[in-house]
Amino acid sequence: MIGHAIRRIRKQQMRTLDEIAAVCGFTKSLLSKIEKGHTSPPVATLTKIAKALGVSVAALMGDDGQASTIATPAASITSASYIATDKGYSFFTYAAGRNKKLMQPYLFTAKKGKVKPQALSHAGEEFIYMLEGTMKYRVGATEYTLTPGDSLYFDANEEHEITPVSAAVKYLAVFTEQSNIKK
Repeated sequence: MIGHAIRRIRKQQMRTLDEIAAVCGFTKSLLSKIEKGHTSPPVATLTKIAKALGVSVAALMGDDGQASTIATPAASITSASYIATDKGYSFFTYAAGRNKKLMQPYLFTAKKGKVKPQALSHAGEEFIYMLEGTMKYRVGATEYTLTPGDSLYFDANEEHEITPVSAAVKYLAVFTEQSNIKK
């Protein structure tokens, strides 16, 4: 689904795999695998692809153009609703059908020993709110230990990464795709 949307938008714009991959800073092979559904990209990669295509992440997630209130009953969020990445975590996208969002909320789950060490960065700002478990969250050179109820708000251009400390963690992350931070 995500890969088909990326390919459709890229083709509509008459742009090549090479061009989009170069703008995103990764290989043509990776972008091809994403488009074919052979790999599920992490959110940071989706954000880079969306920016390169000039669309929102929601547009890549099957945005149907809805502009009204989106309700997500807790019972509708099942393990099948999550997108598993090859980076060792899974995420659920809230309000994927809402267009022109100023923010994009996600529900993340990760398991200790499964998350691959990786420094992420993407445009915008990010808010993290811990729901379950304990994790270390590094932003820049500072590492924070987060437990349920703890939060972080930071410039997502700064390198950041997670390391689950407990067997499993669950947290809410809200991304903006553009930063209001003046540099």
